[in-house]
Amino acid sequence: FFSSEVVVAPIRTISLDMDLLSDLDPISIAIGVGIGAILALVLMPSKSSSGQVNLDVQKNEAKVATICPLRDIEDTVNKSDKGVVAYCRCWRSKTFPLCDGSHVKHNKATGDNTGPLVIKK
Repeated sequence: FFSSEVVVAPIRTISLDMDLLSDLDPISIAIGVGIGAILALVLMPSKSSSGQVNLDVQKNEAKVATICPLRDIEDTVNKSDKGVVAYCRCWRSKTFPLCDGSHVKHNKATGDNTGPLVIKK
C-alpha cells in the first residue's frame, strides 16, 4: 500500500519580465491598492475595539447580574402564548433580559453563533 520511493517533482522557475513591470502605470497601481484597502475595511466584520461584550445594558453598574426568581420565570412562561420564553445571551436585546432577536444581526456581523436561553413549559 505504501511505497518507499521518493518522487521528486520538477521545479519550475518563473521569470519576471521587467518589460511587464515597466509598462505598469503607478497611478493604476495606487488606485488598485486604494480600492483593495477600502474593500478590506468595508468587508471586515466590525468588532468592539475594547473587547466588551455588553455595549449598553446597565452600563452604570459595576456588574450586571439579573436575578429572576423561579416563580417569576414560571409566570412569564405560563403567560406567553407559546409557552416559551427566551432570555438574551448576546447583550444586544433592547428588552434585556428577554431576547428580542438582536443576536441574529450580531451573529451576521461578527460570525458569532450566540442564541437565547429558551425556557419551555
